[in-house]
Amino acid sequence: MWNKNPLSRRDLLRASALGIGNMAFLSLLADEAFAQQGKVDPKNPLAPKSPMFAARAKRVIFVFLHGGPSQVDTFDPKPLLTRDHGKPFTGEMPRIVSSPTGNLLKSPWQFKHYGQSGIEVSDLFPHVGTCVDDLCFINSMWGSNSRHGAALLELHTGSDTFVRPSMGSWVTYGLGTENQNLPGFITICPTLGHGGVNNWSSAFLPAYTQGTPIGNAGIAAENARIPFIHNDDTPQEAQKLEIELMRQMGLDQLNHLGPDPALEGRINSYELAFRMQLAAPELQEISGESEETKKLYGIDDPKTKNFGHQCLLARRFSEKGVRFVQVTHSYKWDQHSDLRRDHASNAMEVDKPIAGLIKDLKARGMLKDTLVVISGEFGRTPVAQGDDGRDHNPHGFTTILAGGGVKPGIKYGATDDYGFFAVQDKVHIHDLHATMLHLLGIDHTKLTYFHGGRNYRLTDVHGEIVKGILA
Repeated sequence: MWNKNPLSRRDLLRASALGIGNMAFLSLLADEAFAQQGKVDPKNPLAPKSPMFAARAKRVIFVFLHGGPSQVDTFDPKPLLTRDHGKPFTGEMPRIVSSPTGNLLKSPWQFKHYGQSGIEVSDLFPHVGTCVDDLCFINSMWGSNSRHGAALLELHTGSDTFVRPSMGSWVTYGLGTENQNLPGFITICPTLGHGGVNNWSSAFLPAYTQGTPIGNAGIAAENARIPFIHNDDTPQEAQKLEIELMRQMGLDQLNHLGPDPALEGRINSYELAFRMQLAAPELQEISGESEETKKLYGIDDPKTKNFGHQCLLARRFSEKGVRFVQVTHSYKWDQHSDLRRDHASNAMEVDKPIAGLIKDLKARGMLKDTLVVISGEFGRTPVAQGDDGRDHNPHGFTTILAGGGVKPGIKYGATDDYGFFAVQDKVHIHDLHATMLHLLGIDHTKLTYFHGGRNYRLTDVHGEIVKGILA
């Protein structure tokens, strides 16, 4: 029935003020609760933090294949490319690094169906092929830059133009780590080129989120060690007293002069280094692993020994609570020439270790809550460069995921008939980052850090969760 005496706007606001105020108050409480959840204890900044919602993954292992593996020669078969081998390509050509380009170049390798899922994998990766029922192949990845340096930064940090915190730093900032005697983020034998330290840098995030390098790409993995954690000259009790004195002096300075992230970072790094003296050397020593396990990773073979050692260390660190571990096969996949020779050599070095990592994690019950990410910074063109090479191609490539709440045994998305462009269910690197954080129980739009006048996040203003790959 029509009300002859409707409320005025003033009366409406007066009558509903409590309800509107209550809504605003609840919103403020929610924000405060979230802030408290992410609050860092200055005495223990690496303490584990609760995820924002139920997480499927507790940790990440990132396997980086530096240089740009060719998707059409590994995990993205193209029958039309084989059929039209040697013909000129007349369609749309993406922006690439070099010119001129040649005719279409078929893959020198055959593809075979593996597992119950029947996913096709090239002869380059027979060991990975035996794991396909545990893997998710995203064949529709794409990025924004065709140059190695910028592409590496985009994959590792979300930005191809500015220095930003790496994804390992963001994960450590959001979740802390489960082992207070180890860093939250470790990178094993990282590359020193194409961005170098910026690929594992904390940038403007707190210093405790910085990646801790073990060796570098120029050092054999078996010889790589976390630096500066041994002190044979000073007894541990004396070291402890020194650390406590340094902390007290630092806190006095902070109380007097105010916040100083650099000083706080130094205090935390000294304390962590002291605690690591007992935990880290034991984890880096693999002599206690069974011969069967070493063989699984290929450590018994000179060709696979180095990368197998890295992958085994990644499992050992992850098993002990390190939140984010990266291993790098550096810088070998950039075949502008000698594709047949060098891709075969590269794949032989990593195929068995990658498969061994997946199988070992699964056997230990760790794969279900460990997200494994395997990727290069971009793919390569289906047309020839010279007689036997391929150019860079960021417009369509393959990334492999496993474990941590990802659907196993599937191919997601697709490139076009020749493999130039991602065309179906496209997944940008921002989307990969958003999905990784989601699996860890983090809303990528809410994991922010205030710097330079605004809130930053790993995905900046981009990123969509790839729901089609979620288990």
